[in-house]
Amino acid sequence: MADGETRSARAATRFGEGFLTDIWYFAALASDLKRGRAMRVELAGEPVMLGRSPSGALFALRDVCPHRAAPLSAGRFHRDAAGGETIACPYHGWRFGADGACAAIPSLTADQALDVSRIQVRRYPAAESQGMVFVWLGASAASLPDQPPPQFPGVVGGAPKLVDRLVFDAHIDQAVVGLMDPAHGPYVHRQWWWRTAGSEHDKEKRFAPAEAGFAMVRHAPSKNSRAYAVLGGQPQTEITFRLPGLRWEHVTVGRRQVLSLTCLTPIDATRTQITQIVWSDHPAFVLLKPVIGAMARAFLRQDGDMVQLQNQGLKYDPTLLWIDDADRQAKWYQALKREWTASRREGRPFVNPVEPATLRWRS
Repeated sequence: MADGETRSARAATRFGEGFLTDIWYFAALASDLKRGRAMRVELAGEPVMLGRSPSGALFALRDVCPHRAAPLSAGRFHRDAAGGETIACPYHGWRFGADGACAAIPSLTADQALDVSRIQVRRYPAAESQGMVFVWLGASAASLPDQPPPQFPGVVGGAPKLVDRLVFDAHIDQAVVGLMDPAHGPYVHRQWWWRTAGSEHDKEKRFAPAEAGFAMVRHAPSKNSRAYAVLGGQPQTEITFRLPGLRWEHVTVGRRQVLSLTCLTPIDATRTQITQIVWSDHPAFVLLKPVIGAMARAFLRQDGDMVQLQNQGLKYDPTLLWIDDADRQAKWYQALKREWTASRREGRPFVNPVEPATLRWRS
C-alpha cells in the first residue's frame, strides 16, 4: 500500500528533461520550520511535507493523504497517551508517523478490524545541516542516503546575514547554466557597482574537479568587479559548483570570511526555486547590510528577468550553440549529470569527469 514509490524516467539527463535522483536537495532553512509546524514544498514535481514535531524531530512525507488526497501539511500534530507524535490529516483526521505509517483512523469503530499500519505514505529522508534542511530524493522509496548532506566552508557569524528567494520560470538545467555563465555580466549586470560599459577585459581562471562538481581555484577577484571593494583588504575568492544545483562563493579577507550560497531546487519541469544565503563575520555586513542586501537582490532579479527573456526563444525548442571556453562549465554540468545517473544505475562509485583546466573568456 505504499504511496508514490516509483520514479522511473525521472533521472533522464537530456538538457531540460528529468531530475537527478539519489541525491540531496536543499529544501528550506531550518528556521523556516518551527516546532509543531509543517510546511509544503514541491520538489522535482513531488509534493513534500516538511514537518518538525513538537519534540523537535524533523521528517518529510509525501504531502498527499492516501484517503482523499488532502495535503498532510495542512493538518495538526497529535500526541497520544504514550507520547507518540503524528500528523493528522485535516480532512478526516487520519494520523501518520514520521515513518509514513498510518497510526490511527478515527472513523473506525471498535469492532472494525483493520491493520492501519499497512497504510503508508512515502517517507523522504531529511537532514538538518548548518542551519539548512535537505531532502534525499531517492529513485524509489527504498533508496536511502549513502552519503551525508553537503557541508560548506565559511558558514560563520551565526545566522545568515542575508536570505533572498526567487522563483525562476525555468527548468533547473537552464537555471544552473545561466547562473554559472561567466560572460553575461557586462550585459545582464551592468551597473556602477559591478560592471560598466567599456570595462570588459580578458579573463583567465584555473578550474579543478571538486566533490560532485568543480571549482574555480582561489584567486584575486577581477579588477572590474567593483562590489568586492566594500570588503577592503586583499580579498581572495573561490567559486564552487556541486550537483544537483549548489553554487557557492567563499571569499576570505585576512581572517574574515564571506560565504554566498545559491541553492537551486527544482519545483517542477518549468520552475526552479532560487535561494540565496549569505553568511559572514566581516564588519561590512553590519555597517552596510542594507546596501549589500539591495545589491544582492538586484543582482538575482536581473538574472530572473533574463530568464523571462530567454523563455521567448526557448519555447521554439531551438538548437543551442555552446562554445569553449565560456561555455565549458555548462558542458561540465551535463557531463556530471550523466556520470551521476550512470554511477547510480550501475551501482558503482561516482567518477568525476571534470579535469583541471585553464579557461579564458572576455567579460
